[in-house]
Amino acid sequence: MTDKLMTIREMCDAYDVTPRTLRFYEAKELLFPIREGQKRLFTHRDRARLKLIIRGKRFGFSLEEIRQLLELYKRGEEQVTQLEKTYEVAQTRMDDLVRQRDELNAAIADLAEQMKWGERMISSMKSTRNAAE
Repeated sequence: MTDKLMTIREMCDAYDVTPRTLRFYEAKELLFPIREGQKRLFTHRDRARLKLIIRGKRFGFSLEEIRQLLELYKRGEEQVTQLEKTYEVAQTRMDDLVRQRDELNAAIADLAEQMKWGERMISSMKSTRNAAE
């Protein structure tokens, strides 16, 4: 099963991507399907790379970062270089995500306070209006 070649349609169905996405990744030299005329056939290696691309995008890595990390795999060294660089990039991304989360939490707390103030103001204005009637 792992040596089976997959068509572009099978890849789209298996990984929930569009043909356009696969062609784009091919143009960006992230995937290297076998070409038979207009037909693209994806190998086990392409499938593994696509999984890593999808995961990297989910974590917010740029396509260029993903391409560079995938290229390190070719250099050998039992993947040590690739893993070290991936860890370095992941740590930077983790720091960014934590910072963004903290900023978002602060904004949420501030908005919640403003909404409580707004509720008090609305209630006060309604009480004043009802008393005047």
